[in-house]
Amino acid sequence: MDILQKLKNKQRRIGLTGGIASGKTTITNYIRKNKNIPILDADNLSRELIKPNTYGYKKILDYFGNKIIDNKSNSGREINRKLLRNIIFQHSASKEWIENLLHPLIKEKMIVECSKYRNNETIVLVIPLLFEAKFEDICTEIWLVNCPKELQKNRLISRDKISEKEAYELINFQLSFEEKRKFSDIILDNSDDQNKWIDTVRKLL
Repeated sequence: MDILQKLKNKQRRIGLTGGIASGKTTITNYIRKNKNIPILDADNLSRELIKPNTYGYKKILDYFGNKIIDNKSNSGREINRKLLRNIIFQHSASKEWIENLLHPLIKEKMIVECSKYRNNETIVLVIPLLFEAKFEDICTEIWLVNCPKELQKNRLISRDKISEKEAYELINFQLSFEEKRKFSDIILDNSDDQNKWIDTVRKLL
């Protein structure tokens, strides 16, 4: 069955995306607080798909070995997501492998979750790697968060306790805003003035 046939054809599915530390969480929290709209987050689904004893977890351990386990986690068996990110950041082959494993699983999981809200007129899908993972076909429109690189950098340094060099590397690791803009329907301006994107969200939701 075609992906879109699994979903309600007339449903409005907003794909919210943007670069790392661009402010997606802030915008999502605003929508959650002010609008009665279901929100599905690809990052949350990703975490579920690599929990101990899941298919994704077993495949990742088979590929990377026990070095990827975070012994300091609550269960002592969880995958160290930060270490995993560092590995795929440094090794293109590992990056390609993990994307080929997880992106289809996340997409299928999101389709299943969408079906639970088939009676809702609108849902928001927060997908950081929407274009990279090719999730365009499950969205009816795409909202892209625009944030100055300098602001992204400062947020990353503060949030992840990393160096300026590492922050810029993470930012440049993803598709550029200019590339994403070509395929987006709405731009949410998340510069220093929050009122810009708030006004846009109010008008459109």
